[in-house]
Amino acid sequence: MKADIKLVAGNSNRALAEAIGAYLSLPLAKAQVRRFADMEIFVEIQENVRGQDVFIIQSTSFPTNDHLMELLIITDALRRASAKRITAVIPYFGYARQDRKAGPRTPISAKLVANLIAQSGVDRILTVDLHAGQIQGFFDIPTDNLFAAPLMARDIKEHLDTSNTMIVSPDVGGVVRARALAKRIDAPLAIVDKRRERAGESEVMNIIGDVSGRSCILVDDIVDSGGTLCNAAEALLANGAKEVYAYITHGVLSGGAVARIASSKLKELVLTDSIQPTEAVKVAKNIRVISVATLLGEAIGRTATESSVSSLFD
Repeated sequence: MKADIKLVAGNSNRALAEAIGAYLSLPLAKAQVRRFADMEIFVEIQENVRGQDVFIIQSTSFPTNDHLMELLIITDALRRASAKRITAVIPYFGYARQDRKAGPRTPISAKLVANLIAQSGVDRILTVDLHAGQIQGFFDIPTDNLFAAPLMARDIKEHLDTSNTMIVSPDVGGVVRARALAKRIDAPLAIVDKRRERAGESEVMNIIGDVSGRSCILVDDIVDSGGTLCNAAEALLANGAKEVYAYITHGVLSGGAVARIASSKLKELVLTDSIQPTEAVKVAKNIRVISVATLLGEAIGRTATESSVSSLFD
């Protein structure tokens, strides 16, 4: 089986690609993904992929447009080299937050990007914790949306006393995700009711649920500016929470987010490595990273052997 699999890594998260390769006992395929002097992307696959099952490992994280173009051009190179099947393994799918018309004359960028990826020649998508589950429907090719919840549940059980924990959704939209994790560790659920006045800013209104004396765990798919998390942590502590942790799948962490979180009242922020951690993240005292390499490696192995991927989460 492994003789027919090739793993190709873009430049977005080489460390994760290598960890997935180590899990599968497969070296990454020799490939060059570099820039011309004017920053155009050049790709050369330096080994035979004819008739092979190829998995491209590439998050569309910052710089999003560069990494998206790398994914499209790698796909084109593989298609023209007669790969049998091309699966795009996109641990973090960028543009997912633009999944509907939020106002007049605005785009639905998630659908546009899904079309670009499918049209480039990708046969299948593997991703982790899409911002909204219905984005799967934007792709006209098979799409597996993997969940980080089992990894988070295992980590919570290893590091915290679950008898006194409470899972908290930082907004009403994230309740389904938070409830799924709460069910896994048999913990109660609370919700932060917040009103967002403009993009990148959030105002915490009130807490739905009794958090007094509890160790609260905020759960979400993306942390960007960190404002929502820090405000939610303050609101929970003001309502009597003993301490506040956060478990987030994708650490976008733009601008001064790392500094904001490092100086906040969050006891610990736990991220996955779906987006390659920056040096600032690695040295922050209250940020810890857990790996999705095993989850993605197992899903890749099962996809290659036509086995069930959904049974990973039973």
